[in-house]
Amino acid sequence: MEKIEHTTVTTNGIKMHVASIGSGPIILFLHGFPELWYTWRRQLLSLSSLGYRCVAPDLRGYGDSDAPPSPESYTVFHVVGDLVGLLDALGVDKVFLVGHDWGAMIAWNFCLFRPDRIKALVNLSVPYHPRNPKVKTVDGYRALFGDDFYICRFQVPGEAEAHFAQMDTAKVLKKFLTTRDPNPPCIPKETGLKALPDPPALPSWLSEDEINYFATKFNQKGFTGGLNYYRAMNLNWELMAPWTGLQIQVPVKFIVGDLDITYHIPGVKEYLQNGGFKKNVPFLQELVVMEGVAHFINQEKPQEISMHIYDFVKKF
Repeated sequence: MEKIEHTTVTTNGIKMHVASIGSGPIILFLHGFPELWYTWRRQLLSLSSLGYRCVAPDLRGYGDSDAPPSPESYTVFHVVGDLVGLLDALGVDKVFLVGHDWGAMIAWNFCLFRPDRIKALVNLSVPYHPRNPKVKTVDGYRALFGDDFYICRFQVPGEAEAHFAQMDTAKVLKKFLTTRDPNPPCIPKETGLKALPDPPALPSWLSEDEINYFATKFNQKGFTGGLNYYRAMNLNWELMAPWTGLQIQVPVKFIVGDLDITYHIPGVKEYLQNGGFKKNVPFLQELVVMEGVAHFINQEKPQEISMHIYDFVKKF
């Protein structure tokens, strides 16, 4: 881990912390919530040893990157803009892209906006869904799962932060990172995160030291930056109107665990397996469903995910 370099890049009006290691073609890794560049620590080490330069930023709002206060500063346009600026700062035209969770959503949008900058994409957990012109994103989730669904519960500024503050940050992170319940996560207003089960013990793939690394950064920065991505979802829906109906025009490998909450949203399995996903992602080359694996797939199965990435990007 001490071989990983840490730099700060000025891009799109913010300072972005970037972890990187290795030399060769660049693989850019985009993390999700509630995570950091650190979620990719094992992929950085293994893929850099195979001849790639691995680059993993803290996205805006997270870790050692700047966190603008307003939710309106967290649209996919802002975040993709940060990443285009990062590529320019690195002096590189095209990269391999890897995303997970919110990082996957950002990656899909990166490919919509700037396919000229992406050689190929490996995305984890969150499939591409084209914009539904009839229903705003959060409204759709509320109709499906109700007000207690976590995305709906995260909408009011300060509310989720107050729930998170009622318990130790390390415990908050353990609740998220170790969940294996594929049902929609619901956070009732009255009980907050207490409604989510406590992990009996940390799994073998996650140590107390690793949890504490995440917790230290979230104690410094708070959760507001990460939560603001959810608060910008309906604004994204409005701003994305010109891209309605567009397909993803880069080569793609998609990987999901069969215990992932995203895989159990009504209609998603059918969408992935019965041709709907392929219609929207015409250059989909591989679709992998990993058995017995939950949402934080790159941390739970680090070696397998590294090999899945390597086996795909080495073709190009």
